[in-house]
Amino acid sequence: MTIEKIFQDKSIKAKAKVSTIGEWLLNGELPLDELLVYAEKQKATDKATCIEAVEFATRKTPGIANESLLAFVTTALADDEPRVKWESAKVIGNIAALFPAGLERSVANLLTNAKNKGTVVRWAAAYALAEILKLKTSANKELLPEIEVLIGNEEDNGVKKKYLDALKKVKK
Repeated sequence: MTIEKIFQDKSIKAKAKVSTIGEWLLNGELPLDELLVYAEKQKATDKATCIEAVEFATRKTPGIANESLLAFVTTALADDEPRVKWESAKVIGNIAALFPAGLERSVANLLTNAKNKGTVVRWAAAYALAEILKLKTSANKELLPEIEVLIGNEEDNGVKKKYLDALKKVKK
């Protein structure tokens, strides 16, 4: 079965699409770059499903990521579709440790999403920013004060907790 066929088959539920494509990525049946090229041309819901499959795979095996994936999901953070934003943020959180010196643009886009009206978008941005903060890079000098402001402004306890947990680990 191909990516196109999976998306055309309406009998396959969204979660099954995600896990099938994610497994293809993990076992090498589907090259990551091929999925990214496909995703780029899709409508928002299918693009989000592709990114969610990448999130599924990178949660299990972050090492499948490459710089083109980081660039793709960093750009996707600015997408209009909230699900594209939050799945991209989760991917960045999963792979940030592989690219500690190449996260400036990702951080800038994540900080924008950290102020989004959608709670899930803010939570996913908080997850990614927390993972980046835990890397303890020189970027923390600018990132720490930003996160402290976000904590002060955040009304959702789940989002706030993501930041506070990361701060505890960083300040040890």
